Amino acid sequence: MQFVRYNDGSGPTMGIKEGSKIYSVADLPAGEPSFEDLTNRRYLDRVRDGVRNGALSHRDEGDVNLLAPVPRPGKIVCAGLNYRDHAEEQNEEIPERPILFSKAPTTVTNPNSPIVHPDGEEVDYEVELAAVIGRFAKDIDEDEVIDYIAGYTVLNDVSGRDAQFSDGQFFRGKSYDTFSPMGPTLVAGSDYDPNTVDVELRVDGETKQSSNTRQFIFDVPELMSFISENMTLRPGDVISTGTPGGVGIFRDPVDLLEPGQVCEAEIEGIGTLTNPVVEP
Repeated sequence: MQFVRYNDGSGPTMGIKEGSKIYSVADLPAGEPSFEDLTNRRYLDRVRDGVRNGALSHRDEGDVNLLAPVPRPGKIVCAGLNYRDHAEEQNEEIPERPILFSKAPTTVTNPNSPIVHPDGEEVDYEVELAAVIGRFAKDIDEDEVIDYIAGYTVLNDVSGRDAQFSDGQFFRGKSYDTFSPMGPTLVAGSDYDPNTVDVELRVDGETKQSSNTRQFIFDVPELMSFISENMTLRPGDVISTGTPGGVGIFRDPVDLLEPGQVCEAEIEGIGTLTNPVVEP
């Protein structure tokens, strides 16, 4: 089930996307859902029934502006070097445990909104599957993880490589404003398997990254269980699960983003996240 945040001119709201139609979940008696609601199968069944029986008003997708599913995450926790093909392109050994870093929550931007290219920076793309936390999670077992996830979305982990490499750590280079485009949908429900989906990124229509989450070194249950051992996860936190091979900095020749280009980050079952690159 594809949830979306959108603005139809009357302010941000939540809906369900089916085909080219968006159905307003605010029409339900309970109103808009919390992230915890999205972990509740009975709530999802009520939403599904509302769409099927015509209880929810709808709009054409072309009549609304899609927004980031999580506009203000409490934290964004990222996994580095979590695809085997990404480790291979760097000639790096497979890590024995997840490598974690973070991005500032203020990096989040909407589908179709611009990625602002800082002057003098080397800007790279990274398509990533992101899991959104729906319930407080601490020290959870791998077989419990599915009960704590509100849904999955696409995150383009845009990276400032000059800042990243000169600092010797990731935070500043990953945290420029607009460096976490997110969307276009948030897929909820236990029938979505995040460990078997195709991922792809295109720049101006040319494929740069193409892989499948079967390449994960640490799958979603392993990764979330590990993170929860080290910190408490709260509803609305975002876990970005790493990027596959093909990033610009490791291509030969190096192939980085420039103003005027357009990024399309696509994940099977979620959709395509499109963002233009612009000058400051």
